[in-house]
Amino acid sequence: MSIDRTDLVRKAFGKKALAVDIPEQIISDYFAERVFDRAKMRKYLDPKTLQALFECIDEGKPLDRKTADGVARGMKEWALENHVTHVTHWFQPLTEGTAEKHDSLIELDGRGGVIEMFDGSSLAQQEPDASSFPNGGIRATFEARGYTAWDPTSPVFIQQDTLCIPTVFIAYTGEALDYKTPLKRSIKAVSDAAVPICRLFDPKVNKVQSYLGWEQEYFLVDEELFAARSDLMITGRTLMGHMSSKNQQLGDHYFASIPERVAAFMRELEVEGLRLGIPLKTRHNEVAPNQFEMAPIFGEANLSNDQNQLIMNVMHIIAHRHGFVVLLHEKPFDGINGSGKHNNWSLGTDTGRMLLAPGKDAEGNLLFLTFFVNVLAAVQRHNALLKASIASATNAHRLGGHEAPPAIISAFLGRTMTAVLRKILEVPSDTPIQIAGKKGRSVGLIEIPEIFVDNTDRNRTSPFAFTGNRFEFRAVGSSANCAGALTVLNAAVAEQLLDFKEALDKEMAAGKSLQVAVMDTLKPIIASIIDVVCFDGNGYSEEWQVEAKRRGLDVETRVPEMFKAFTRPESVAMFTRTGVYTEKELLARNEVKWDTYTKKVQIESRVMARMAVNHIIPAALEYKTRLLKEVALNQQVLGSQEGCGTELDLIRRIGAYIEEISDKAEAMRQDRKRANAIEGEYEKAVAYYGIAQEINALRRPIDKLEELVDNQLWPLPKYRELLFIS
Repeated sequence: MSIDRTDLVRKAFGKKALAVDIPEQIISDYFAERVFDRAKMRKYLDPKTLQALFECIDEGKPLDRKTADGVARGMKEWALENHVTHVTHWFQPLTEGTAEKHDSLIELDGRGGVIEMFDGSSLAQQEPDASSFPNGGIRATFEARGYTAWDPTSPVFIQQDTLCIPTVFIAYTGEALDYKTPLKRSIKAVSDAAVPICRLFDPKVNKVQSYLGWEQEYFLVDEELFAARSDLMITGRTLMGHMSSKNQQLGDHYFASIPERVAAFMRELEVEGLRLGIPLKTRHNEVAPNQFEMAPIFGEANLSNDQNQLIMNVMHIIAHRHGFVVLLHEKPFDGINGSGKHNNWSLGTDTGRMLLAPGKDAEGNLLFLTFFVNVLAAVQRHNALLKASIASATNAHRLGGHEAPPAIISAFLGRTMTAVLRKILEVPSDTPIQIAGKKGRSVGLIEIPEIFVDNTDRNRTSPFAFTGNRFEFRAVGSSANCAGALTVLNAAVAEQLLDFKEALDKEMAAGKSLQVAVMDTLKPIIASIIDVVCFDGNGYSEEWQVEAKRRGLDVETRVPEMFKAFTRPESVAMFTRTGVYTEKELLARNEVKWDTYTKKVQIESRVMARMAVNHIIPAALEYKTRLLKEVALNQQVLGSQEGCGTELDLIRRIGAYIEEISDKAEAMRQDRKRANAIEGEYEKAVAYYGIAQEINALRRPIDKLEELVDNQLWPLPKYRELLFIS
C-alpha cells in the first residue's frame, strides 16, 4: 500500500514542542552529576586509593589489583545510590560508533538469594568477542578472544541504570582494535616529543597535553517522514530527490531563531549532556534548512573525544522523544550543505601555557613559533595521510563541494602570520620577537599583534585553518570518530618535533644561543612550507586544484586510493617510530577501511536499484497510463489527438526516463555481481568506487521524473517536505 504523503506532512507540521523538565538548580549544581569525577572520587575513595588513582590519571602510574578493588568499592557505593543495576565496558571499535555489553551487578549469595557485586577485576577488564568486530584479519572467527581494559583518564559515568566504564579494546595478541588505544598512544607520543623542547624554555614542564574542541553539525527530520524513505532509513542519506525551489540560497536559516520544537530538543539534549559532564556551550542553526550545530568548551583530547561519541548516542535517544530523527551523514541531501565535525586542536603544557598561542614576551613567542611552524611542516609532510584520516564513503559526498573543505589538505594562516613567517626569513636570527604595542619598536623587529585573534581572519574553504590559538581541522566528517584524524595529526606532529629537536641540538652544540639556534633551525623549514602547504585563497576554485598539484600536494579524490597513504613506507616509519601503530595494525586498518567502503556503497546500490524498480518506475508508469488514457479518450471522442501535445510530450519523456532508469539499474546490478566476485579488499573497493558513480548517474533520471510525475502519485516525501518541518 502506498503512503499518503500529504497526511504525513500534515501530521509533521501539526506536532508541537514537548515540555522539557529543566532542573531548577543552576547548571553548576547538576553538572557532571552522573560522572564519577574527582569530587566523587574524594567522597567515595579512601585516601590511599585516591592518591594512587590520581597518580595513575595524572602521571601514568599503573594501578595494582588492591587499588582497583578500592576504586571499585567506591564506584559501587556511588552507583547503588543512583539506582544502578548493570555495568558495561564502553568502547569504540572500528565501526565509527561505540559498543557495550551490559552485565547485572548481582551474583548468587549461596543461600538462594543474590547480592550486588563489583570488584577490581570487573572494573579493570572484560572479554568481548574480538572476531565479530571489524579487525582487518587480526582475529579469525575461531580466534574470538579480545579484551576491554579500563581507561582511568576518562571518568566512569551513568546512563539510565548502567554504570559505563570507558575502555580500550585490544586483541588477545595485543593489537589495538579500537580508536581510543591509538589516540592515547598518539597523545603520549606528542607529549614525549614536545616536552624536551618546552623544557629549553621552562624546565618545570613535565607533560604536554593535546586539546580538542569539536563542533558537531547535524540535520533533524520528522521521524514519520524519515520512516517513509527507505534510503534515509538504511543509508542515512537521500539517494534521490529533486532540489527544493527554496533551500539555503537566501541564507535565512543560518543563525536564525531556533524553531520551538527544535529548541525543546536542544534544551533536553543539553541538560542530559551537562549531567554527563559534557560542557556544551554553543547551539545554533546552520546554513542548510533543518541543519544545526552544537559545540562544547575546549577540553583534553581523549576525554573530549569520548564525550563526542557519548553525545552522538544521546542525540538519537532524545530526538525520538521529540518526534525527530538525527541525521549524522555527511551529505544527507543533495544540493545543500553537508555536515562536518570541525576539530579545533591545540597543545598545552602542564604549567598552563598554550603552545599555539603567542606568548607574553620574546621567549614565549619563540616557543609559539617553534610549535606553529612544526605543525605546518607535519601537515605538509603527511599531507596525503591526513586526508586519508578523514576519508570515507560518506565524507566523499561532502568534501570538495562548495560548502566544505576541498579534498586537498592545505593550511590557512591569515595575512598576519604569513607576513610574520616571511619576515623571519629576511631578518637576522637574533632579531627579537615581540608583541606589537607592548615594547618599543626597533628596526627589523618581528611583531605579533597583541590582539591576535582579531588579526586572524577565517577561511571556510580551508581544511586546516589557524584561528588564533589553535588549528581547526575542518575536514572531519559529521559521523566520524574524531580520534581517527587526531591520532594521525598527533603522530605526524610528534615525528616532526623529534626531527626538529635533533636539528636544534646540533645548532646548540655549535655554541649558539637558544634564540639563534631555534631561528636557524626554523628558517629552512619555513622556506620549505610557506609556498607549498600554506594557502590563504579560495580552496574551491579550479585554479587551486591545478596549483596544488603543481606544489606537490596530494590531489587524489578516489577514496580507496586515499587509504593507501596509511601503508606508504614514510607513514609506516612515522607510526612505528612514534609508537602509535604497528605495521600489522596499519595493514589491518586498511583492510577494514576498504571493506567498510565497499559495504556502504554496496548497500546504497542495492537500496537505489530497489527503490527505482519498486517505487519510482511503478509511480511513473501509473501516471503515464493516465496520460495514455487521456489521449485515447480524446481520440475516441474527438476522432483525433489534436490538443494532446502536452500529454504526448510527457508520455515520450516519461517513457524515455523509465527506460533509462531500468537500463542503468540493471547495469549497476550486473557490475555489482562482478565486483562481489573480486577477492582482494582493495580491488573490490576500487570496483565499488565505480559503482558509486553509477548511483549518481541513476539519480539523474529519477530526479527528472520527480518533476514530471503527478505530485499525488510520487511515492516519497520530497525535499521541500523533509527540510522545512521543525
